[in-house]
Amino acid sequence: MTAPRGTEVTTAQERTTTAETALRARHSARARSAVDRAVAACRHAGVDASQAKLVPNSPESKAAHALRLSRQAVDALAETTLDPAADARCARNAAATATIAAQVAKAHDDGGELAEAAYRSALQASLAAAEAAGGSALGRDDGLNTKAEAAEAAAVAAAKAAGWT
Repeated sequence: MTAPRGTEVTTAQERTTTAETALRARHSARARSAVDRAVAACRHAGVDASQAKLVPNSPESKAAHALRLSRQAVDALAETTLDPAADARCARNAAATATIAAQVAKAHDDGGELAEAAYRSALQASLAAAEAAGGSALGRDDGLNTKAEAAEAAAVAAAKAAGWT
């Protein structure tokens, strides 16, 4: 029996949608983890949402504002069209927010070895997320996504070790 014309296209579209759904799940998980790290670092440093300003004038207001924007973007992710590049950029932005929050938490702790390690780990997670979102793969490179996920896991562990979570 011969398949009707167009069946191959539908199957290819379904595979693409399935692959993009899987990528969204990966990017979304990384973004949510980074936002959770940022929330924990801000809480540790005594930064709350009321400090967010449209034009931040302190590291704390910058962290609070970035966290608010990242939360909104991650929450909106599930309601947007599947787009691995945009999803990867969302994860990248959340990781950058977590780096800003880590910088504030490190300053709150007056430096220290664990705080410095947590900040460096947050920065590495942000750089890995940026690499996964950029280049020609635009969020689709499995190796870069795996590297970003490992860097995120390391940042979570370092934040815990520093007592930020």
